[in-house]
Amino acid sequence: MKVRMPRTAAEAEAIQDGLRPLLDLTGPGPLRPATVAGVDVAYDGDRLAAAVAVLDGTTLEVVEEVTVTGRTAFEYVPGLLAFRELPALLEALERLTVTPELVVCDGYGLAHPRRFGLACHLGVLTGLPSIGVGKTAFVGTHRDPAPERGSWTELTLDGEVVGRVLRTRDGVKPVFVSVGHRTDLETACRNVLALAPAYRLPETTRVADRLSRAALGEPTRTTR
Repeated sequence: MKVRMPRTAAEAEAIQDGLRPLLDLTGPGPLRPATVAGVDVAYDGDRLAAAVAVLDGTTLEVVEEVTVTGRTAFEYVPGLLAFRELPALLEALERLTVTPELVVCDGYGLAHPRRFGLACHLGVLTGLPSIGVGKTAFVGTHRDPAPERGSWTELTLDGEVVGRVLRTRDGVKPVFVSVGHRTDLETACRNVLALAPAYRLPETTRVADRLSRAALGEPTRTTR
């Protein structure tokens, strides 16, 4: 697993465009996978901590945890966030002794200006099924889903469906689910609901968030 690092934003966009044809979006992907990894990155200036938490797909108990600290590898440019995080995330994934059947990114997949967010990039480089679960809408338009858990509406960009706006808790703000690699949108949303039995965000994201913050010496927070 090696990421090609660009020197400029234009080079970064060219890398995304070159890798996009490698995406497998046919699915269906793993439904109720045995192991699921959540990945997240915390920042403190130019320092970062990348965390990977592998959970049992049924019990949601933690199976393995890895954190990697380092420095940001690329400047902050909207739409190019993956290049800041990929080197550390790939190192963390390589250190795992368990190969997850699904990777859940705190971010986006196809719901991206060039249809190649972090979940897509990470999926192509690792070959693992991957999805993105964002807290807010990065691109596109949507209607609010019904207030009941499991309700959803389409997230569209330039007339194309790039994700779903999914309600994971009754009456609580929805999350934004998009496909990354080797899965389809229906399966992705079913897995997100299974991973979020009690809170708004998947347990994979909640555990990885706490891990990354702790690695930087930050106080942990409850993510609902």
